[in-house]
Amino acid sequence: MLTRREEREQAFCLIFEKEFNSETEFSELYDLALETEIISDSKFVKELSFKTWENVAEIDPVIEKYCVGWKMSRISKVALAVLRLAVCEMLYFDDIPVGVSINEAVELCKKFASDEDKSFVNGVLSSVSKEEN
Repeated sequence: MLTRREEREQAFCLIFEKEFNSETEFSELYDLALETEIISDSKFVKELSFKTWENVAEIDPVIEKYCVGWKMSRISKVALAVLRLAVCEMLYFDDIPVGVSINEAVELCKKFASDEDKSFVNGVLSSVSKEEN
């Protein structure tokens, strides 16, 4: 049984992977990751990753709005994947407290990104939480 943090990590890996496989359908990436046991068969992993990808056209403008002085193209792929997941949680998962989404995003950055990414993600998500919720 995975912890919620481990499930988020797996969803992060899928969203990150999609950045490098733009031609591949998200469902194909998901199925392959499941088949090769890169991810576990988890309801939350599936729900979070699919909801994030299906709503990326609504999520990215929210991220862009709060990236003061930054273009989306300048954000590292790791930070962008973390931001997308966290903003998705904040907008579409009413049962997850905003503070938890922010904290978990920072934890993902600690594991997979740089210190600068961690601070950047924390700042963007703090702004999103004040304005969007």
